[in-house]
Order: sequence, then structure tokens, then C-alpha cells
Amino acid sequence: MDSLSPRRNDAELLRANRGFYEALWAQARLVEPQRFNTWPLLRELAAAAPRRLEVAPGLRPRLPLEGTCFVDLSHAALRQLRARGADAMHGMIDALPCADARFDLVCAFDILEHVADDGGALRELARVASPGATLLLSVPLHPEAWTAFDEFVGHCRRYEPATILALLAACGFKLERSAVYGMQPRSTRLLELGQWYLTHQRERAMWWYNRVFMPLGLRFQKPLHWREGLADDAGVDEVLLVCRRGG
Repeated sequence: MDSLSPRRNDAELLRANRGFYEALWAQARLVEPQRFNTWPLLRELAAAAPRRLEVAPGLRPRLPLEGTCFVDLSHAALRQLRARGADAMHGMIDALPCADARFDLVCAFDILEHVADDGGALRELARVASPGATLLLSVPLHPEAWTAFDEFVGHCRRYEPATILALLAACGFKLERSAVYGMQPRSTRLLELGQWYLTHQRERAMWWYNRVFMPLGLRFQKPLHWREGLADDAGVDEVLLVCRRGG
């Protein structure tokens, strides 16, 4: 496995993810897709792809709310998505409630690292993607960068760059371009402090995250800089991949 985490089974991962994110989304407000640095690319891709799927967006959807199908595990997130008129269904990445070859654009941000059977999850994304479809996928890199915070938020692994590329190829996806991605702070001390508050004073921590740190993170996002193939991954915490489904 590409992490320093001990392997956890599906039930343990499900409990960890459901417990953390249900509490997070229960106290959060939906952030509009236009506020993320992914919007310039996704606005362009969405305009050319009327059949769209975003998996596990929580309350941070990147694709337009109108005309996109959203699948999420969190009932708290689904309620707010539906209240905004979105087509939102309950489901998981390894068992999508969608027909074969249904979508021309598929997005899965910050989810593959939460799944025990990541190969099965990618095969499921390939199943619902039409030939020639675009896949946007973000994953954390470098097993040696593993911290207790990865464990706390329900990660199962971090990826070696060669590993994620091999998994994508095995499922019929070819990498076209990539960019450095993510808003996780670089400070280990800050991450440890955040984890302590989430463990011991969760309600206060969630309030600060949703009302202070998330807005600050959005305000200071940097534009994405794209390059063909895989971006230089030295010292990179997370990468965003744009892939094409083979015919």
C-alpha cells in the first residue's frame, strides 16, 4: 500500500469518513464552484459536457450545480445540494448509482485516498465514463509525507506518482496534464494543533474551520499552473490530474 498508514478495512474507513465529514458538513455552508481556482477549467469543460458527474463533493462542489449529477455519502451535504436545486444522490465511489458510459465529464476531488480498494473505485469511474470522457482526479502524494492528520481525516494512503499513473492506465485513463493542487497548510505544528482541537473541542474547531480558515484559504488560492503530463512533484502535497478515457 502506498502510505505509512496501517491498512484499515472498508468498515473502519467508512466509519472514520462518515464521522468526520458528516460533522463537518452539518455545520458548514455550501461554497459556490466559482470561488475555487478550478473554476476557469471546469467552466470550460462543463460547457462542452452536458452529461457531468461529481463524486463526493460534500459542500465544496467544483462543477456547476445546475445540470451536474452529484453523488455523496453525507446526508447533510445532500440536503444542502438538493436545496440549491442540484441533482444529488446518495452513494459511494465504489458503487455508483449510475448507468454505464453515462457521463462525458467525471470529477473526483480528494476521495480516492479515502477508499480501501482504490483500483475498484477507479474501475467504477471508468464504468460510468463514456469513451473519450474527461476525468479530473486529485490525490495526495508521497508516502513519506504521511502524518497523523492523514489518519485522522480518513485517508488510507498517499501515492507515489508512478503508482497513481499505473492505476489510471490499468483502468483505461491517460494523463493529459496536471497542476499542483490543494489548500492544506505546510506547517506541521498548525496541522497538529488543528487535529488536537478536532479531537478535543470538535464543535469549536468546526466553527473556526468553516467561518475563518476556509474563507481565508479561498481568498489566498493561487491560480493553477498546468503542464503536460505529470507536474514536478518534488515537495508537492497534492496534485490535480486531467485524464482522458480511452475508446
